[in-house]
Amino acid sequence: MTENRIEEQRIEEDYQAIQSDIYDKQLKAALEKLIIFLSTTSLWELHQEVEHTQISYNYMLQYMSQGIQDPDRKKLYNKLLINVLEIADKIKRERLSAISMHHYYQISAELRHFSIENLKNLRTELETYTENLAIANLIPQSNNTDAERIRKQHEEANKLLFEATWTNASWTPEEEREAILLLKSEQVTENDLGLFVSAVTLSLMEFFDFKKLMWLFNAYEHTSTQVSQRALVGLAFTFSLHYLRIELYPEAMARISLLNENEKFSKELNHVYIQWLRSQETDKIDKKMREEIIPEMLRSANQQGFKYGIEELEEDLDDQNPDWKQSKQSDLENKLREMSELQIEGSDVYMSTFSHLKSYPFFKTFSNWFYPFDKQHSEVVKEFNDSQRATSIIDLILDSGFFCDSDKYSLCFTMLHIPQEQRDMMLSQMSEQQMDELTDKQKTESMKKASKQPEVICNQYMHSLYRFFKIHPQRREFTPMFDINMELHALPVLHEIYQKPELLIELGDYHFNKKHFMKAGGLYAEAISYLGGDANLLQKVGYCLQKERRYKEAIEILQRADVIKPDNVWTNRHLATCYRLIEEYEQAAEYYQKVEKVQPENHQVLFYRGTCLAEMERYDEALNYFFKLDFIEQNCVKAWRGIGWCSFVLKKRAQALKYYTKVMENSPLWQDYINIGNVYWCEGNIPKTIEMYHLGKEKCLSNPDRDLSDFYNLMHEGEEHLIEQGINKDDLPLMSDLI
Repeated sequence: MTENRIEEQRIEEDYQAIQSDIYDKQLKAALEKLIIFLSTTSLWELHQEVEHTQISYNYMLQYMSQGIQDPDRKKLYNKLLINVLEIADKIKRERLSAISMHHYYQISAELRHFSIENLKNLRTELETYTENLAIANLIPQSNNTDAERIRKQHEEANKLLFEATWTNASWTPEEEREAILLLKSEQVTENDLGLFVSAVTLSLMEFFDFKKLMWLFNAYEHTSTQVSQRALVGLAFTFSLHYLRIELYPEAMARISLLNENEKFSKELNHVYIQWLRSQETDKIDKKMREEIIPEMLRSANQQGFKYGIEELEEDLDDQNPDWKQSKQSDLENKLREMSELQIEGSDVYMSTFSHLKSYPFFKTFSNWFYPFDKQHSEVVKEFNDSQRATSIIDLILDSGFFCDSDKYSLCFTMLHIPQEQRDMMLSQMSEQQMDELTDKQKTESMKKASKQPEVICNQYMHSLYRFFKIHPQRREFTPMFDINMELHALPVLHEIYQKPELLIELGDYHFNKKHFMKAGGLYAEAISYLGGDANLLQKVGYCLQKERRYKEAIEILQRADVIKPDNVWTNRHLATCYRLIEEYEQAAEYYQKVEKVQPENHQVLFYRGTCLAEMERYDEALNYFFKLDFIEQNCVKAWRGIGWCSFVLKKRAQALKYYTKVMENSPLWQDYINIGNVYWCEGNIPKTIEMYHLGKEKCLSNPDRDLSDFYNLMHEGEEHLIEQGINKDDLPLMSDLI
C-alpha cells in the first residue's frame, strides 16, 4: 500500500470517528477529534468555524449548569451537530484533494475556477439546444455540419455541468438557485435533466449536502417520469448512505412526512427498493438457474432417515400454499410477460451480453455512463443515416424497453461496426411475416407505451447504474451500491413510510420468492403487527420459520393460523411436519390423520403417518399405512422399507425378508444393508449377515458425508430388537469385530 493510500485511509478513519461521535450525541468528544483532524490544514476560516462552534457549545453548557431554561436549546444543539459534520466534510475534502488520485479529486482540481457565471452559461446552452438544432436541420446547405457542431457543443456542456455538479461538495445559495431554475426550465430536455439528476446523486454519495437532498425531493415531483424516477433512485441511495445525518434536519423529515401523504410515493419508493435488491441478484442469475435444474439438489444425503431410509423430508419440498398466489396481474405485467418471466420482474438478463461492449469511445466520457439514450447524440446519429428499413427495426428495438440506456448505446455502436452488407443480409433473412410482426403499428405503440411506465424506467435506470458500479474502470473509487447490505424499510428516517402493511407484504413477497425466508418472515410478522390476525400471512410466517428449522416457533404461528382458518389442509400438514421433526410423534400423527380425512390417498401423508405410528411403537397400525401406500403406488421403495422394519420388529421375519429383498433390488441405501443383515442374523444366517454388514459398511464409507461412527451408531440402534429376537447380548460386540 502506497504512502498516499495509507494517508487516505487514515483520513477516512478519523472522519468516520467524528461522524460516529456526532451520531452518538457525543459533541464534546467530536469537537476534540475535529480539532486534531483540522490541525494539518491551513484553512484559517475552518479554524474560526471550529472555534465559534466550541464557544457556542461551552455557553450552552454554562447556561445549563446555571439552571437557565432555554426553549431553543435542542434546536441550537442540533445546529452545532450539523456544524461539526459540515466542517469535517470540508476538512476531509481539503486533505484528500492534496493527495488523492481518485477521478473525483482530479476533476475537482481541473474545475477549481468554475464559477456561478459558468453555471448560468451552461444552463443557457442547454435551454437553447433544441431550438438551435431544429434551425440547423432546416438549412439544406449546411450539410449537417452546423447540426453536428451544435450536438457536440451540447454534449460538451452536459459533460462540464455533470462534472461540476458531481465534484461540488456543497452548493452555495446561488448555485442552488441555478439548479432550481434548471429543474423548472421548460426548454431543458428531459434527457439533460435526467443526467443532471445523476450528477446530483453521485455528488451526494461523496458528501452529504442538504440543499441537494431537497433538490432531489423537488425533482421527484417533476412531470417527466424519467426525471422523477431517477430522482427517486437518488433519494433511495441517499437515504441508505446518510439516514443518520438526515434525521438532524427537521425540514428533510417534514418533507418525507409530506411525501408520505402521497400514496404514489411510498409505492414507487418500495418498487425502487425491490428493484435495488433484485439488481444485487444479477451475478447469481446464471448460477441459480444451473442449480435449479439439477434434480440431485432436491435431495440431501444428510437428510436420509436411518430406520426407514426416508428419501426426502417434507419441509424441503417447495410446498407453498396455493391460496397465497395472487390471482390478479397488472396490465403492465401482462404486456411485459411476453418478453420473459425474468424481464417482467425486472431482472437484469442482459448484463453478461453487454458487459463486454463498454469499450467504445463513447464510454470514455465519464458522464455518458449516465446519459439517457438519445438518438440525437452525435455518435448515435451516424447509425440512423442508414436505410429506412434498418432504421425502423432499430427504432423499434430501442423504443421497446428491452434494454437499459447504457446497453442501447452499446447496441448502436455494435451495429455501426457491422458492415452494411452484413446488416442488410441479417434483415433480408427475416420473413415478411416476421417483418410485419416487428413493424405492426399497434404492437409497436403498445411496447412503446409499456416502456414509458415508471416501473420500467426505474428498472432500466438501475441496470445502467449497475453497469457503472460493476464495470467502469474507476468503479472501486465509489461506494459499491449494489453490494452493500441495505434495508430501507428498517431506516428510522423511513419509519413513517414503512408503517404501511401493504409495502411490507410486497417486500416480504420478494424475499419469499427468492427464498430469503428469514427476511421474509420478519417482514410478514411486522405486517401482522399492523393488520392483526391474517391467516395467509400467519401461514407464510410459519412456513418461513419451518424453512429456517425453527420448528417450535413455526408450530406456534401455524396454530394461530389454524384458529383463524380452522381445518385448513395445508396448515394441518405443516403442523404435522413440524411436530414430526421435533419428534413429537403423537401430535404429528393426529395432524396427519386430519389431513388424511380430506386427502385419503395422499402418498406423503400415508407414509409419514405410518412413520409416526412406527415411532410410537404402534407397528401393526403403521403396517396398514405402509401396505396401503404400497398398493396405490407402484414400486414404492420407501413403503417396502417401512413394511420391512415393522415386520422385523413384530417378528414377522419372512415378511421382513421379502420386502427388504425387494428394496435391495432397487438401489439400496447403506442403511438397508444393516436392516436386512439384522433379519438374516435373527434367522440364523450368519454368513449372509456378515456379507450384508460388510456391504453396508463399504457403501457408508463411500459417502463423503459419512464415517464409521454413523455405521456403528445405526447398528447399535437395532441391538434392542436383536436381543428381543433371541440374539445373545454377548455376541453383539463380537459381530462388530467380525466386520
